[in-house]
Amino acid sequence: MKYQYSKLKNGLKVILVPIKEVGSATTMLLVGAGSRYENKNNNGISHFLEHMAFKGTKKRPTALEIASLIDGIGAESNAFTGKELTGYYIKSSSNHVELSLDILSDIISSSLLDKAEIDRERGVILEEINLYEDTPVRKIADIFERLLYGDTPMGWDIAGEKEIIKKATREDFVSYMSKLYSASNMVLIIAGSIDVESVLKKAEKYFSAFTGFKTKGFLNTKEEQTGASTLLKNKKTEQAHFALGVRTIGLLDEKDRYPLSVLSSILGGGMSSRLFHEVRERRGLAYYVRTIPESYIDRGYLATFAGVDPKRIDDAIKVVIDEYEKIKDKSSVKEEELKKAKEYLRGHFILDLEDTKSVASFYGSSEMLEKKIENPEDVIEKLNKVTLEEVNRVANKYLDKNRLNLGLIGDFQDESHFQKLLE
Repeated sequence: MKYQYSKLKNGLKVILVPIKEVGSATTMLLVGAGSRYENKNNNGISHFLEHMAFKGTKKRPTALEIASLIDGIGAESNAFTGKELTGYYIKSSSNHVELSLDILSDIISSSLLDKAEIDRERGVILEEINLYEDTPVRKIADIFERLLYGDTPMGWDIAGEKEIIKKATREDFVSYMSKLYSASNMVLIIAGSIDVESVLKKAEKYFSAFTGFKTKGFLNTKEEQTGASTLLKNKKTEQAHFALGVRTIGLLDEKDRYPLSVLSSILGGGMSSRLFHEVRERRGLAYYVRTIPESYIDRGYLATFAGVDPKRIDDAIKVVIDEYEKIKDKSSVKEEELKKAKEYLRGHFILDLEDTKSVASFYGSSEMLEKKIENPEDVIEKLNKVTLEEVNRVANKYLDKNRLNLGLIGDFQDESHFQKLLE
């Protein structure tokens, strides 16, 4: 898979990824904006703004008009907000790329941000927040990140606080966009069955009028941890959920990034992983259990997530801690297990890239967050080079029992009880 990189005169970057074997194309615009760039007074504005994108423009005044155009070509459209990126995309048959470019450029540059639509969508956002609160399997990651990063933009929920959402005004959206929605802070990716030269001209046609300006950065916060820590969210649930993990590294740390991915795969990357076998298959403690590495630009973590019987949560936590300790032994991981973990990661990566939307996201996020672009083959090569020694090194470097972090959701009152399990 190869790509072509261009930059428009206004600073907007364009990545074109031709894939002849498919009949579709994903047109995606990524913006270097997200909850990490917010403050106490506008927490949730990034996500709220994303919701407003398809609600009407000067050219297409209503949400129905925009939706009808997209439905009329049998396309899929959506948007997403993270802590460091906001994305908007339309996935269509390849002969409708120009319309996708037209619509995306329109909703970003000419959104009406109508007060009545803002008020209507406000209710949608509040219900989305309620949904997350009532879905512990999704909420537990927010609790864990709140534990790691505290009362900072990195520790706040992406959806925002209800009281702030209730007060958001059109001026708040305009002010936020004026700080971050610069052409120089965007990347446009078109991946699929496309003619590169023709599509580049169309990209210039629809996006060259975007304004470029210097954008604001995010607030740097120092990470400090002197001992194990716990955060409990009390909630009456049938199943208790926990996340147990450690701080690791950001996206730019090439040395440890791939060994950590392999380590997490060995621990909880699939149905034959150590924790899936020990926690679910052997002891029947959980329905789901998985270990993931998460990396932001300058920080990250490795954590195990599980949903368990509240009466047996202590046992499940102890098993995870024991497995963290066992894998630190130099003779613990054998060559066969290493090979299986790398094949698991490689296989899932390749399967993901069969979707043009995933391809667009892969190339776009690499450019936006890492300031460089690699082909999938480059990633696979780095994964293939991970050794037993590297896996053991990162296991001993990061899986420090004295620096564990435990986030929980369940009908528990005594947080100190769980803190003692870590000591």
